[in-house]
Amino acid sequence: MAPSQSNPSGPASAIQTPDQLPHLLDGDLQDYSFPRGRLRQYMHDPSKTPLLLVACGSFSPITYLHLRMFEMAADYAKYNTDFEVVGGYLSPVSDAYRKAGLASADHRVAMTRIATEKSSKWLDVDPWEAVQKEYQPTAVVLDHFEHEINVVQRGIASGDGERKPIRIVLLAGADLIQTMSTPGVWSQEDLNHILGKYGVFIVERTGTDVDDALAALTTWRQNIWVIQQLIQNDVSSTKVRLFLKREMSVRYLVPAPVINYIEEHGLYEDDGASSSVHEKDKENKGKTPAGSPSSG
Repeated sequence: MAPSQSNPSGPASAIQTPDQLPHLLDGDLQDYSFPRGRLRQYMHDPSKTPLLLVACGSFSPITYLHLRMFEMAADYAKYNTDFEVVGGYLSPVSDAYRKAGLASADHRVAMTRIATEKSSKWLDVDPWEAVQKEYQPTAVVLDHFEHEINVVQRGIASGDGERKPIRIVLLAGADLIQTMSTPGVWSQEDLNHILGKYGVFIVERTGTDVDDALAALTTWRQNIWVIQQLIQNDVSSTKVRLFLKREMSVRYLVPAPVINYIEEHGLYEDDGASSSVHEKDKENKGKTPAGSPSSG
């Protein structure tokens, strides 16, 4: 169940194509402003802790499972915790990540916006991470949200004349927690920062042993919430790209407007690192450090 809106607003932003997003093409943050149009401004229950869900990832392309994860997390928070979900954001990784099959940032931001604009009243897309010239670790991205939400905005009105800080929590698939439990993949500093300061909502995925992963992360267990998929969904961006390369249908795996966008721009016609007709030169933009985006 999606969080209800106390003061519904219109779409967070009009859908823009890559040529309408010049600041995304050159990494210029001068025109950047944090999207607040869908972030709830008032709490319904002041006794609860306001919660903001943030999903970092490639989203190349965004799938229905990416969107569904937010709904599952909102339901879990409502029925199993003392949190009150007040917003959700998708944060596409920058081109500097240089992952195989990664369409350029301008396309991925446009696709995530297309996927959320009319399908959700509470999900939004923050392009801050995507416009960075260098790869930004997940811990830094969460710090960005903390600053925008709790420093700039000063949290949320609790309804009793006070303002409360909003708890920022990472939302990810179970594959993330598996990498976090694997020695050498994530730095200890990042694990302490992400799991100690923020925490993570993990959505179980087929074929991932969450229990074994959690056993290696007992230090932060109180900040890890595991959400069971009551209806199994195993779709992934990797599988979608493979289908597209083989000219197979991805309808009902990916939102229809996103499919139209992919076809219009000729994305994912090969399995190179960039399938974009607006592709930029990514040389010397940095290498992938330990720790990876949490959604593919």
